[in-house]
Amino acid sequence: MSLLAVEALDVRHGLLQAVRGISFTVAEGEILALVGANGAGKTTLLRAIAGAHKPTAGRVVFDGRDLRGERANRRVRAGITLVPEGRKLFGEMTVRENLQVAGAHARRGRWTMDTVLDAFPMLRPHLEQRSGSLSGGEQQATAIGRALMTNPRLLLIDELSLGLSPIAVDRVYESLRTVIASGTTIVLVEQDLSRTLRVATRIICLLEGRIVLEGAAAAMTREQVTQAYFGLRHAGSASAP
Repeated sequence: MSLLAVEALDVRHGLLQAVRGISFTVAEGEILALVGANGAGKTTLLRAIAGAHKPTAGRVVFDGRDLRGERANRRVRAGITLVPEGRKLFGEMTVRENLQVAGAHARRGRWTMDTVLDAFPMLRPHLEQRSGSLSGGEQQATAIGRALMTNPRLLLIDELSLGLSPIAVDRVYESLRTVIASGTTIVLVEQDLSRTLRVATRIICLLEGRIVLEGAAAAMTREQVTQAYFGLRHAGSASAP
């Protein structure tokens, strides 16, 4: 049985349908990357899985449990945690306080203050610094560390490298390897196709709220993903006789 199953999910923003009948599964320990242009529905999909955006149809099933009607806080207790786009840290609180808040009512598991800092050693010198004054890379590390403090079975990361310098991205991904090695199941949204192909076990490409390409990362080329990303495969199939 899959850890996560998304079944015929529809999600709207007012009159705009952002996610259109999407279905997929995620196995325990898998690293699934969602790619696609801005407006493809990636963030909305993650928010719907996390319980922050209510679907209009379909359902999310986690470890065999139908999550319809379950609020975001109950999903966190069940083991689903979202690292949102833009990090959304408590800027006036220190790094330590951001981590402690998340860990106050955490599930039992391997992630503690010490293990999070072992995975993200760049945070140790900044534990007493306000998170709002950190660099972009340090903020992203804090946001992922905060999510890990809940001991998730499923970690959702939205726009992992957005707005970060290449050096900062390298450091965050280096730490992410420790998280992956721990067996944590991850669904991430990432714009950097090269890194996506290296880190993910499977890729789903979205276009206008629909899945247009899905498969094992090792079996995909950058050209295939790029064509799906910009709708070239979709346009080609639609115009074929």
